[in-house]
Amino acid sequence: MRIRARRAAEGHGEYEGHEQQEVRGRAPGPASGVRRAARRLRGWGGVSAMAVACAMTAAVVLLPLAHATPEAASGVPAHGPVPAAPAAPWVLSDTCQDPEASLRPSDVDGAAIARIKAAGKLVAGVDQNSFRWGYRNQTAEGGRLDGFDIDLVKAIAKDILGDENAVIYRAIPTSQRIPALQEGRVDIVVRTMTINCKRLEDVAFSTAYFEAGQQVLAPKGSPITGYDASLKDKRICVAAGSTAESALKAQSYGAAPVTVANQLDCLVRLQLAEVDGIITDNALAAGQAAQDPSVRLVGSPFTREFYGVAMNKDAPDLVRRVNKVLENYRAGGNDSPWMKAYLKHLQPVLPGVTGPPAPKYRNG
Repeated sequence: MRIRARRAAEGHGEYEGHEQQEVRGRAPGPASGVRRAARRLRGWGGVSAMAVACAMTAAVVLLPLAHATPEAASGVPAHGPVPAAPAAPWVLSDTCQDPEASLRPSDVDGAAIARIKAAGKLVAGVDQNSFRWGYRNQTAEGGRLDGFDIDLVKAIAKDILGDENAVIYRAIPTSQRIPALQEGRVDIVVRTMTINCKRLEDVAFSTAYFEAGQQVLAPKGSPITGYDASLKDKRICVAAGSTAESALKAQSYGAAPVTVANQLDCLVRLQLAEVDGIITDNALAAGQAAQDPSVRLVGSPFTREFYGVAMNKDAPDLVRRVNKVLENYRAGGNDSPWMKAYLKHLQPVLPGVTGPPAPKYRNG
């Protein structure tokens, strides 16, 4: 089923989406999954059912990245720190020095900024299913996109184009974040994307705007105790192209990986008893646990990671401009736009954060 692309309510930017199912493993079809969810979740309660409904919606509204619209061509080829993780059984296999170090901020326009200004729109790759980060807020006017990442997109659009609503939002699955940038379908990706050396081979990143860590999400009462030997013979869900996928490949502890295109699909699988646990960023998992009180984070974070805004490697002027936006976004302490966005979106599910990570810059 294809959903017609639609424009969000006036004043909230534009949104495009459609079905894109990219699931490997024991994936049911969208229709059968919805029917099964309806049968198995009877009696789970409204919160859990709502989470499944949200995730099932995700399966039929994701952007068809293989069919970019004319507007896409106009783009560029196209928290205070979470407590430090304890000694980890697996760490990011980064070999480059200071992957979070980015280009120094500047407001000088270059080719990428000029193209965005000529188009009159910033094309942003986002999520629409990560609660509190980038999601359809049904309590807001028109069920518009909302969340911490969405507020950051608006700040970037405001700085470049003078209008926070001059944005075309494109929902993209985890596995398509890098291809979307490389092929010019989006100008930026603001989608809880971890900065690491491997990804820096393919895309450029801003300075870090949030710190998180990988952790295990499991049903309450599960024998799984964390990222350890308790995963043996358990079906563990991860998103394709994610840090969690890399971790499980490097050290599986005997788990059977189940890979899906979008991270929230894992929550649906867990609720359908098709997997036994999930590995994902604890910042994302906190939102999922808030959606479904039958699951909880177990163990400790076993990585320390930083989210950044991703951009095309051939757009250094855009990278510098986004870093300038982030400098202003962090400024002001408790009155900063960053802290206001944190208190609004994340503090209810991820309390205790005192501020954003400090930026790192390269020489030159």
